Amino acid sequence: MANVKDEAKKQAAKQKKKVGGFLAEFKEFALKGNVMSMAVGVLIGGAFSGLVTSLTDNIINPILNCFGNVSESGVASLSVKIHGQTLQFGTFIADVVNFLILAFIVFLLVKGMNKLLEAGKKEEEEKAPETKECPYCKSAIPVAAIRCPHCTSELKNIK
Repeated sequence: MANVKDEAKKQAAKQKKKVGGFLAEFKEFALKGNVMSMAVGVLIGGAFSGLVTSLTDNIINPILNCFGNVSESGVASLSVKIHGQTLQFGTFIADVVNFLILAFIVFLLVKGMNKLLEAGKKEEEEKAPETKECPYCKSAIPVAAIRCPHCTSELKNIK
């Protein structure tokens, strides 16, 4: 009976460590720079979405209203009534324009990020190596070294 109690206590201690480890891991993840950058991106994206919505509501919709009536919501009501049902394609046009503007901006952002990533990769590839391998002991040594600090071999004309 005592053996069962000890086993239960061990299991409870393991479970407590798992929960503590999970929380510590989550805290580490949440405080990384990538998560913070992503949060800033989401906030900026929300603000930008508001700007695009304002553009369509306050500039594009009034232009569409020149060709149709204005509904109660202020949206262009270019519409057709068929058997008592109203097809409001003016609202649809405004939503499509809103989507196209957002999609174009996201496309430009992704294209710009890809260029930055490619430039960073090229820069890494072009960096000269800082170390070389000693041909005698196979340890890493500075490129400018003329004698291996590990095995003291002379390294004349070795690249």
